[in-house]
Amino acid sequence: VYGLAVLVLNFPVIATLVTSLKSDSEITSNPSLWITSPTLANYAAIFAMADRFDITHFLWNSAVASFVGAALSIALAFPAAYAMVRFGTARGWLLPLVVNLRAIPLIIFAIPIYLMYQQIHLLDTQLGLALILCLVNVPLVLVLLATSIADLPPEVEESARVDGANTYWLLLYIVAPMSLNVIAASTVLAFIYAWNEFLFGLMLTTSEATPISVGASFFFAASGGGVRWGVAAAVMMLAT
Repeated sequence: VYGLAVLVLNFPVIATLVTSLKSDSEITSNPSLWITSPTLANYAAIFAMADRFDITHFLWNSAVASFVGAALSIALAFPAAYAMVRFGTARGWLLPLVVNLRAIPLIIFAIPIYLMYQQIHLLDTQLGLALILCLVNVPLVLVLLATSIADLPPEVEESARVDGANTYWLLLYIVAPMSLNVIAASTVLAFIYAWNEFLFGLMLTTSEATPISVGASFFFAASGGGVRWGVAAAVMMLAT
């Protein structure tokens, strides 16, 4: 049942992957998921279009911004979650406020953020994109880390304090190792959400820091007319 569910839920991705590995003639004659003659020519064609569709540049921008955004969200949310759970700092209002802000459609913040970025010269920069991706991911990461830290036995931390450990030492050598699984899961989720973010990538970048989520939409305009579905599927797979 689990295998069937995975197959059904991922069918669009599987179909796109299969299409990206077919030649143009096979796509026309063989619409099934079976590949007669697999080929990587579609992927090679994408990188051959670097003069008008630089997918390497888009992928690099997404990788840098997503990694920095995910790392910053963990760095900000981890000590905040610990302070909320162990010391009760602003737990009654800050955590619900952050979570509720994330529930609001992001388009509401589009104009103020754009104007702010314009004033501080962060438009079309990888740093600017990474900062907004961090902001988008902090609520999710904060909830996950706060829930995880709340389940940790406080006796371990109390024992470390008796031995002279301060809060920073506790965070680095006690709480972080015990929360490593959740930190890893939160980082992966934050990276995925950052990679897939389209709104702020479209709004805050033009050319230098354009992510792949936005850059992929330029493919049909850059392909020179006509639709090569194999190459288009390869672009979608690289974007995914």
